[in-house]
Amino acid sequence: MRTFAKLALWTLAASLLPLTASAAQGGESGSSLGLALGAGLAIGLAGFGCGIGQGLTAGNTTAGIARNPGAAGSMFVNYILGMVLIESIAIYGLVIALLLVFRIS
Repeated sequence: MRTFAKLALWTLAASLLPLTASAAQGGESGSSLGLALGAGLAIGLAGFGCGIGQGLTAGNTTAGIARNPGAAGSMFVNYILGMVLIESIAIYGLVIALLLVFRIS
């Protein structure tokens, strides 16, 4: 798993460096390219991370309830609270993306 994470990080860095460099040197059109790239990254990474978090939370809660059905009530409350907090991070990513998109025009 560590090698996959390193590979993904280096691939992302290698693909974004030329784009951000051209956006910084491009003037007004480059600036809008950088803002669009930032908006896409904001919502994409927020959605990706929150999707993984929600999947892990749902899977572990289901496994916990299967092991101990008597504790399902207290686990469910913590599950819903965790899902709400995870979803709020995705909403923050959406807000940042919308702020960047409306800055373009």
